[in-house]
Amino acid sequence: MSSSPSPVELTLRGVILGAVITLLFTAANIYLGLKVGLTFASSIPAAVISMAVLRCFKSSSILENNMVQTQASAAGTLSSVIFILPGLLMMGYWSGFPFWQTSAICAIGGVLGVLFTIPLRRVMVVHSTLPYPEGVAAAEILRVGSPGEDYAEAPVARPKVVEDGRAAPGGRELLIGSVISALFALCTTGFKVLADSATLWLNAGRSAFLIQPGFSLAMVGAGYLMGVSGGIALFIGIALCWGVFVPLGMLWADHPAGVALGDIGMNVWSSQVRFLGAGVIGVAAVWTLITLLKPMVKGVMASLREAGHFAAEKDRRDRDIPISIQLLLSGLMLVALLVVFYQFLHSAAPMLSAGALWAAIIGCSLFSFIFGFLVAAACGYMAGLIGSSSSPISGIGIIAVVLVSLLIVALESVVGGLTSHGGQLAIALTLFTASIVIAMAAISNDNLQDLKAGLMVGATPYKQQVALIIGCVVGALIIPPVLELLYHAYGFAGALPRPGMDETQALGAPQATLMTAIAQGVFKHQLDWSMLLSGVGVGIVLIVIDTVLRRTTRSLSMPVIAVGMGIYLPSSVNGALIFGAIVCWFVNRYFSRRAQLSGNTLEAELDRPRRRGVLLASGLIVGESLIGILVAALIGATGNDTPLALVGSDFANIAQWLSLAAFIAFCVWFYRYLIKQRRSI
Repeated sequence: MSSSPSPVELTLRGVILGAVITLLFTAANIYLGLKVGLTFASSIPAAVISMAVLRCFKSSSILENNMVQTQASAAGTLSSVIFILPGLLMMGYWSGFPFWQTSAICAIGGVLGVLFTIPLRRVMVVHSTLPYPEGVAAAEILRVGSPGEDYAEAPVARPKVVEDGRAAPGGRELLIGSVISALFALCTTGFKVLADSATLWLNAGRSAFLIQPGFSLAMVGAGYLMGVSGGIALFIGIALCWGVFVPLGMLWADHPAGVALGDIGMNVWSSQVRFLGAGVIGVAAVWTLITLLKPMVKGVMASLREAGHFAAEKDRRDRDIPISIQLLLSGLMLVALLVVFYQFLHSAAPMLSAGALWAAIIGCSLFSFIFGFLVAAACGYMAGLIGSSSSPISGIGIIAVVLVSLLIVALESVVGGLTSHGGQLAIALTLFTASIVIAMAAISNDNLQDLKAGLMVGATPYKQQVALIIGCVVGALIIPPVLELLYHAYGFAGALPRPGMDETQALGAPQATLMTAIAQGVFKHQLDWSMLLSGVGVGIVLIVIDTVLRRTTRSLSMPVIAVGMGIYLPSSVNGALIFGAIVCWFVNRYFSRRAQLSGNTLEAELDRPRRRGVLLASGLIVGESLIGILVAALIGATGNDTPLALVGSDFANIAQWLSLAAFIAFCVWFYRYLIKQRRSI
């Protein structure tokens, strides 16, 4: 293997720029995740911003841009801890987010997620045919923005250079999407002249069917990135939820006098059907782990065998962090876990015996470490297979919550005292432990994706791994204050920081609500196991259908995770996602016909619009999310739940129709914009 030049890669200015981008995208991801239960992959927009800024420096390179997006994407991904952590406030164990404890679990989980996936790099990235969609997309954009640079061992053909001799990095699409989405979000969450959704109930005797389109442009962008298969699966989930399960549940539900059918239907969904969706997600995640077990074990064993040859490797493009440093850092993180769990349980020490205290500390630390390694390996493979955005983090969280709960029940039978006082300590410990596992799973998703991008542009792996660790530490310092800001500005569902706050404006934190409900149900013996088990049964049927589709057709599939999310997430969120997937389908259909008429391959025809679509969709997500952060800051500063409102609640009905018209007009424009663009990016 020949040696290559050593260009500028990991620099101080790059680290500082990465930290600034981290602040923006981590805040945006936290807001989006707490509002609708979804986060966005930040690699691509981070790469675009990095290229736009570093082009001002003559010494910058494609590899320095790659390091910036690596650092920023790691921190943005780490925000997935919000899928569980807010549950500690919802259950009343925390009254805020303790800075050092929150930062510590994010940093420890993130660093371990990086370390646990390093041994997988050679087998799962270098010698693998896994597609790594986000990693490949990020690498392509980096190439487009850096014409003439080539540090990869096997160069890949680049897009054509535009007229001025320099490749356009696609910042135009990102900016357009961000501005449009920000203005739309300002009119909905800020000025209140537009509604964020419309609700229509179709009554049928004791049952009712819900139609609830959402008008979030960020969700349209997420749906476009998700693609057609995911959109179809979400639609199936919505149809099963609101067309079958909720109406059936309403037949047997109590119907108090004076209570609207719609309110009864929403209660059936939140208290029963949502757990069925959780069962679907959980069994789909387990099935994914099972199918990946063999290649995962082979990959780990092969990578560990190759790790001993590091000293003999001379090419920087194949150097990982040395195995000795990996082991040292892993040991330090295990010690840090023990310290963090001790601090978390220290306040409960008076109600625990010394044996129970240390059993909980050691047991939960080892569980986080060992189960985290298995989850990191599995999630890293899943990210390579289906992409980070589609990886079932929620399902992994459900599995972690259930397994930690069973671990604590087992410890209780030996040492006692852990489930006393209503089980509050046990529930809190479950959520705290699962948060660390989620951090590991999320970062493992991101790590191999970034290493794939680095492989394609010729980056040095160990420098990328250092950048990932830096990103985890920076993100861990940013997450607590952003969570604190959003909590005091909006509150969470079931957890309002001040009396008199508008509960309808509270952030739903859907995953955290679900995880908390599952943990409480286990320890308080209130969990509706029948709905969870029914969800498992439905999930098994869907897995069989998906398997048959994949084996008998070339292009059809039904991602079971997406069906479960269609049942679990609010209908307004799913509706907007489906609109985005529909736009994606129409764009692909248009260029498929062009390919047939022109004689080109479909991939060649889709190349330019796909890149523009990805950037425009990313802009939609970023714009709305950042407006959410801005409005949150104003609410926190003024104490007014609607500081920018121009109209009162009596305008709500008109706002729904205005939103519907504006939303449809935007989707039409989105489609027409993509099919009319001809210039390469």
